[in-house]
Amino acid sequence: MNVVIIGGGVAGVASAIALRQQGFSVQVLERHREKTNIGAGIVVWPNAAFVLDRLGVLAEMEAVSGRPVAMRRRSNTGEDLGSLDITLIDSQMGYPSLSVLRTDFQDILLRRLSSLGVEVDYGAAVERLVTSEAGMASVRLATGEVIEADIIIGADGRMASRARLYVNGDNAPVYQGFINWIGVVESDAPMFDDIAVTDYWGVGERFGIVPVSAHKGYWAGGAASMAIQANAPDRYKAEVEALFASWPEAVRRVIDATPAQRINKIHVHDHDPMARWHRDKVIAIGDASHASLPTSGQGACQALEDGWHLANCLAGHPGDPRRAFEAFTGLRFEKTRGVTMAGRAIAASLFSRDAQACLRRNEASKASDFSALAAGMARGWSQHLPLAPTRNQGL
Repeated sequence: MNVVIIGGGVAGVASAIALRQQGFSVQVLERHREKTNIGAGIVVWPNAAFVLDRLGVLAEMEAVSGRPVAMRRRSNTGEDLGSLDITLIDSQMGYPSLSVLRTDFQDILLRRLSSLGVEVDYGAAVERLVTSEAGMASVRLATGEVIEADIIIGADGRMASRARLYVNGDNAPVYQGFINWIGVVESDAPMFDDIAVTDYWGVGERFGIVPVSAHKGYWAGGAASMAIQANAPDRYKAEVEALFASWPEAVRRVIDATPAQRINKIHVHDHDPMARWHRDKVIAIGDASHASLPTSGQGACQALEDGWHLANCLAGHPGDPRRAFEAFTGLRFEKTRGVTMAGRAIAASLFSRDAQACLRRNEASKASDFSALAAGMARGWSQHLPLAPTRNQGL
């Protein structure tokens, strides 16, 4: 079976690797002319580490990653709001949590795909998708070239997915009213005492820091904003410096140490969950079907799960894409819908402009049962994955 995958990001490359491992013929089309990385870094939670293990890249990923031990909450004045023990999640799920720069993450996936005999076709901008009465599907490129396939997997992102448009009749993303400035910081001198995520909460603003090693990490500073502004990269560092000028020293230090060219600004969008992910011989996966906010912490993780599950479903229903697609969406819809809605709920709390509501949020955090929270996260993320809690002890 010949499979054409639209999109060379996490979902597209992961599904290509998983399909090649199952013996499928795969072609990956990417509209950008070269590899791109919009994000700064990724926390690979244990459900994603499980998939990376199945794709044959976990050991290589661990070699360039940090092992975060905690997620600490602080107010914008430095008040302790509680801490989540990440090692509890790891032990319950049987795989490690990792912090990794997005460039390293994507490079490892691409090298693995190349080792299986597949290279991403860059500069292949898709104009539209077509299916024929004979049952074949085809991709029409902006150049006029037509590529035929037995099935098409649309992993072409949240902002302008051709696959989502074909399947759903609409692909308009939903702006969620906040901006993220993101950055990568690296230093010859140690910057971080330990590998722990620190999340600072303000009123309508938040700042998260994720170390990868003592010398490097990434961060995201967010602020509520109803307006979508014009891009002005030369102003990004000054904007984020001004916004967080009165925040704790750790925040100001990582901003100051980050080169301006390693700071990006994103007006954050997601999608309303859509019940139908496939039509004819076309299926949408990853952000094309269930884009979630960064506050969910699961965007890349769920994209990895998509790739692994879809390959298994197609292998389990040889020659019957419709049944494979139905099995896949049956597995994935509720879990990804939960991730999307949880991300929205967290964002609504973090970016509230109501000072009293934020005070109540902070007090609730201090009173939280973090062990129960870790157990709940482990249960939710383990859904539909054959995880073994004892595995983590040897890592």
